[in-house]
Amino acid sequence: MSSLASLALQPGSLMKILSINRGKKQQLVFNNKVFDTGLFKDPIAGSARIGRFGIDDDVIVDRSVHGGPDQAVYLYSAEDYAWWASENGKVLAPGTFGENLTTAGIDLRTLVIGDRLVIGEVELEVTAPRVPCFKLATRMGDPTFVKQFVRAARPGAYARVLHEGELAVGDRIRLEKTTEDFAGLVDVFNAWHAKQPAADVLQKALRSPLGEHHRKRIQALYAAASG
Repeated sequence: MSSLASLALQPGSLMKILSINRGKKQQLVFNNKVFDTGLFKDPIAGSARIGRFGIDDDVIVDRSVHGGPDQAVYLYSAEDYAWWASENGKVLAPGTFGENLTTAGIDLRTLVIGDRLVIGEVELEVTAPRVPCFKLATRMGDPTFVKQFVRAARPGAYARVLHEGELAVGDRIRLEKTTEDFAGLVDVFNAWHAKQPAADVLQKALRSPLGEHHRKRIQALYAAASG
């Protein structure tokens, strides 16, 4: 069993950073076309600084859908990695999903838009779920992976940086739940992919501090659902 899987199965694990991952520009081939991407991320040793736009020196290629202040940091969990290992029989290394921070001891599926993660001097606010695209499927070497990812509803979490600072592997995470009636991370993810999303779920999402890229899509869905 991988260290990720075994850690995820320990009851009462402390919430902490298991891995900090940084990307470099690489290329992938899809339908005989070559695309640049920053999806391939590798764990780094020690610490890293997180600023308003994410981890210093992390590469973001397609800024139309990635990066920016509302998607500065992407988190995926050891628990989700363990689930994929049991589902597909593949042990994946931290950073495979393109996350900046691999977490342990926290079920990201339970997060709500507006929840905050405090890690030392750094404070992050959850803004949106990750929406999969062909690049993730190509990264995984499986053209069906986007559909698998949607069915699994384990999207990981994007966050904006409220307070900048240094992070290190092993740093503990303190979860501060929002007291507002904001939308759940998975609710937003499922509404994005639903054929007929419920108008009340979309309206709740729009009341939440949702990232701008996701807000535009949810606004369009709400207009269609309520029209």
